[in-house]
Amino acid sequence: MIFKYYGHSCFAVDVAGITLLFDPFITGNPKASHVDMASIKADYILISHAHGDHIADAVALARQTGATCVSNYEIITWLGAQGATKGHPMNNGGQWKFDFGTVKYVNAVHSSSFPDGSYGGHPGGFIVDTVEGTFYFAGDTALTHDKESLARRTADGNLRMYSSATRVP
Repeated sequence: MIFKYYGHSCFAVDVAGITLLFDPFITGNPKASHVDMASIKADYILISHAHGDHIADAVALARQTGATCVSNYEIITWLGAQGATKGHPMNNGGQWKFDFGTVKYVNAVHSSSFPDGSYGGHPGGFIVDTVEGTFYFAGDTALTHDKESLARRTADGNLRMYSSATRVP
């Protein structure tokens, strides 16, 4: 697994030849001023919630790369209306086996509204389980006791916890 940090809330993970991009916020992100959007690759774009500093470049990057967006129903519907037509909606507690591994959409304690102020659905985090390892992306969740139960649920016991505010190695 190779992690690439783009700044603030955005990073990519290459696993088994597939690139997962999390919370795409490049444009307007002072920590990503060095990033060339045209060079970003993604097969999947996973979005934790609808705030602008997590979703700002989702539509542009989905169009550019042809990536499938993964998030809650409200975000996937909004992205589709903006022209990002490949989407996979998930509900809290839901799980799906993709070609790179399994993604479980888990609870996050935070707000979620689109840049226009409309409701962005319930925020979430992602447990990503692949042949190369398992990790948890928390998005902007508050600290809760849920984190203990998430760590116990992993098969290998080596859950790596990352949030959008944490620089990924």
